[in-house]
Amino acid sequence: MKKYSFLLVLMLISLNSFAQKPVIDFDVKTYDFGKINEDEGKATYVFDFINKGNVPLVVTRVQASCGCTTPTWTKEPIEPGKKGSITVTYNPAGRPGAFNKQITVYSNATEEQATLAIKGDVISKSNNMVVDDYTVSMGDIKLKSKAVQMNNIEKGKSQVRVLEIKNTGNAAVKTSVQNLPAYLTAISSPEVLKPNETGKITFTLNTKNCAQWGPLTNDVYLVLNGQKKITNDFQIKVYGNIVENFSTMTLEQKQKAPILEMKDHSVNLGEIKPGEKKAVKIKIGNKGINTLEVRRVINNNKDLIVHPIKLSVASGKSAYVVATVDSKGLVEGDYRKSITIQTNDPDNSFNLVVLSWKVKK
Repeated sequence: MKKYSFLLVLMLISLNSFAQKPVIDFDVKTYDFGKINEDEGKATYVFDFINKGNVPLVVTRVQASCGCTTPTWTKEPIEPGKKGSITVTYNPAGRPGAFNKQITVYSNATEEQATLAIKGDVISKSNNMVVDDYTVSMGDIKLKSKAVQMNNIEKGKSQVRVLEIKNTGNAAVKTSVQNLPAYLTAISSPEVLKPNETGKITFTLNTKNCAQWGPLTNDVYLVLNGQKKITNDFQIKVYGNIVENFSTMTLEQKQKAPILEMKDHSVNLGEIKPGEKKAVKIKIGNKGINTLEVRRVINNNKDLIVHPIKLSVASGKSAYVVATVDSKGLVEGDYRKSITIQTNDPDNSFNLVVLSWKVKK
């Protein structure tokens, strides 16, 4: 009888955790453009969604599978019952034939990583046109994309992605990549590309060499013939998201898992005068057995300072994350910003906190 009671408690906790998360619900997840003419320019579709949860929804990042597809999205927090959108634009120039592209939507919803898709068939403006997928130019080298998407990577493992390149010049070019962090490698093959020769750069992200959890963005730079140029013209962005794999946990491990207790998912700091600072404490408790680890507090706001970004909370104890608003440089008006708290609670690995305030003289 005690066993069934314990399982019932676990189910109630799980349901309660689920209820405290936003739910992203798309009207359409796949859109077929049908036949589109290459000479008519870019094609655009808007994916509408609604927050069917009971806390604010924040879309943190949207990534397309190639450089030919450009997404934009609603960036402010979306209240329960309200709508947002993902606008996806496809560039058919130089891409005759069928296409099927994926767009990954990252948010704080129960479905933390949603996948959208666009497809269609591009009608060429010339039957003799040669298809060229190398759309990004960096000197005489052309790349298929300026972004390398590692997606989710389980902590302790590695992820490999290949970026295809081509030498469109009249002389051989030696390629390499600089500004790599310790956990990222990039190997060119072949190292020297002959004129009109294609090759690849193999990127490997090893999470064992990375102390950070959660989303990563790395700006690395293509080097041609040893000439280093740290400019946007030679920049390649490498994205990844280091996550914990809870699917392999045994029943015993789940029973002893930490349980996050956090009531303040939405905090109002009230009025702040221009140039002033104001702090708020966000209480984090642990109702589970094992120690709760705050892996990382993800903060992408220049006007917010968060401390600490890592934290350990023993069973039955609580601690605080302090968020400080610095209103220096902010104009008068209402503000809503969000931070994400990543933990080792299997049911609450990513937790959004929305902070609001008003700057007023």
